[in-house]
Amino acid sequence: MTSGMSAEPPRWSEAATWWEDFRRAAQFLTRVPLTPPAVERTLAEASWAFPLVGAAIGLAAGIAYAIALALHLPPAAAALIALGAGVLITGGLHEDGLADTADGFGGGAEREAKLVIMRDSRIGNYGVLALLFSIGLRAAGLAAIGGRGHVLGALIAAHAVGRGVLPLVLRALPPARADGLGAEAGRPEPAIAWSAAGFAALIALFALDLLPGLTALAAAALSTVLGIALARRQIGGYTGDVLGAIEQSGETVMVLVAAAWAM
Repeated sequence: MTSGMSAEPPRWSEAATWWEDFRRAAQFLTRVPLTPPAVERTLAEASWAFPLVGAAIGLAAGIAYAIALALHLPPAAAALIALGAGVLITGGLHEDGLADTADGFGGGAEREAKLVIMRDSRIGNYGVLALLFSIGLRAAGLAAIGGRGHVLGALIAAHAVGRGVLPLVLRALPPARADGLGAEAGRPEPAIAWSAAGFAALIALFALDLLPGLTALAAAALSTVLGIALARRQIGGYTGDVLGAIEQSGETVMVLVAAAWAM
């Protein structure tokens, strides 16, 4: 934690710090070119803003979906375009993490071998299959929801919650290696991690309505707990790839639950 800085989320009176934390979180989670934040706070301290960045990504993806429908494209094509917009904004950061995690967990016989495979830039069979299922399930879910407004809500909720749980993962697990993107993130204080989860939950309930939102949040919570347990068993902690995989699983279950309520 940065010396002299608060371990709490910034107060309402600290509007400049809120914006700087949002920019710091956006720099980590997206490939949007932003100037470095002026306030010296670590990524762990800024991680309360993860769900806000996620909601912004979901909003952009939802706009892409609406434009595709306005051009008279079928819902399935519009869904893939929406997912493509999200990948464009993030640089495929989380999809890459999902693929590497699937390859490492599926292909390595022991911990060190799994970590070596996860660092390999090449993608294997497990990684390809994980991406196919992730993209296919999300696209099918969005296409089943169909309408612009409902898809927009599902995308905002899914992207917010998928990233909003990550600070809790950073608290629940130690880094699996001493270097890398995951280790650099640091360990947020409980107030920051739970603030992120709280913001994510509020966004999901607003975007999906009460009962669908609560159901989707329960599914995402279960997905996160299972992801944490799997990572602990496989490699004894988290890496940046594991964070990406947990984000993708949370995003996927949120979309699927929203689709189930829309049917």
